[in-house]
Amino acid sequence: MTTAQPLLLTDEQMKQFITNGFLILKTDFSREFHARLVEQLNSIYDTEGNPGNNILPRIRELQRVFENPVITGALTSVLGPNYLLHTHRHGHYNSVPKPGGWHKDSYWGYDRLRNHHPWWAMIMYFPQDTPLELGPTGVMPGTQYQDKRNFVSDENAEEATAKGEAGTFALIHYDIWHRSTPNLLGQPRFMLKFEFMRTQFPTAPSWDNKVSSWQEIADGSELNSQIGEEVWNWMSGRTAATANTASGDADEVAALLARVTATDREPDAQAAAYDLARRGEAGVNALLEAIRSENKYVSRTAAYGLSAAGAGAVEGLKALLADNSERTVNHALFALSELRDLADSAIPAVTGLLDHPSEVVRRTAIEALGIMSSDANAVVPGLIKGLKDEDTQVRFTSGLSIVRVGSAASEAVPALAEVLDDENRYVRGHALEALRYIGTKEAHEVLIQELFNARWCSDTTPASTF
Repeated sequence: MTTAQPLLLTDEQMKQFITNGFLILKTDFSREFHARLVEQLNSIYDTEGNPGNNILPRIRELQRVFENPVITGALTSVLGPNYLLHTHRHGHYNSVPKPGGWHKDSYWGYDRLRNHHPWWAMIMYFPQDTPLELGPTGVMPGTQYQDKRNFVSDENAEEATAKGEAGTFALIHYDIWHRSTPNLLGQPRFMLKFEFMRTQFPTAPSWDNKVSSWQEIADGSELNSQIGEEVWNWMSGRTAATANTASGDADEVAALLARVTATDREPDAQAAAYDLARRGEAGVNALLEAIRSENKYVSRTAAYGLSAAGAGAVEGLKALLADNSERTVNHALFALSELRDLADSAIPAVTGLLDHPSEVVRRTAIEALGIMSSDANAVVPGLIKGLKDEDTQVRFTSGLSIVRVGSAASEAVPALAEVLDDENRYVRGHALEALRYIGTKEAHEVLIQELFNARWCSDTTPASTF
């Protein structure tokens, strides 16, 4: 790995990321470096097709990109210093004039609750000069917090693009609405997509932070300002920092609850939910009422508010873990996980849900245990159990949760060794990462043996087999 000091984001850049969901940045490699990358990409795509997850070992020089201080600094700023490069990576090729459809990427399936807090991010890297006419990725600013597509036209004046010289990249919140724009030149356009994950919840700002509060950096023009303040505080290590900071006046709470239940106005409903999280017991009770709604949008919006409502929400959320509604249980689990150590008392109840008949609930419970991990002894046995679950996504998420526990999860090494024979590549990939983050001698022995067994020659191609 490079020893270059990461070039951390500034407060203003962090504000832009929180508000808009993306930043357009540029590495400082030479044009010759990028010319070599593009030459290799063209050759590989022409003769072998898309290398998919093997793009890094297939183009070994590409690893230098992710050691560049501009990229390490951006990722450290948003995801913390111990971020993880996901096993999935992909090269996107575009040479057609038809734009791609607007979408959010899947975490795996589409039933995972998307998180306003940036636990995941993506780098979209452009190795060639990419003017607008060549079809760079387009993003819709501020939509990382919106589950619905709240814009009508495919062609929207607010769309931002990652156009620029070779070495330009977009750092995006994983949940932002995005698409490929039309390639009007018909020339090959490569975009190399890599996913990254936070492995630890923030305890302090990991960017070049100079001001403490959102109010000091915000100028009032930001989209999603209520959410923005919550995310800023969360990334600064201040869980539920605005809880109990506003009046619990009954009329005001009733008006805010009415906005939460207005499903046709998603951004406003979310702002109202975060406002209710500020309003003490009255606000918490309103959100606990809304999370039990049969309308999935209302329930989910309430879960976002409860995730910022502080210790006063914990007992009510714990009670909901026994609810008959899968949706309610799932959303309560999510809110408890984001309350972190404030919700330690819920860990036994969360662990008990690993026998729940719903795989959706089991997935969320496993992820919650990886975040609520202040006491490893309380969560690691459950995570080991998750590695053996019949559902692939539970097993996949168990590996990531063990990554988040780190060295305190050494008890999981034998189970992780068994998982290395799993039929799914991402279950195996996260098991390898878990062994790396555990870092004990036993874990390293298993890890090294598996890597030797599965070693891959980057020079072997159909045209050169030995």
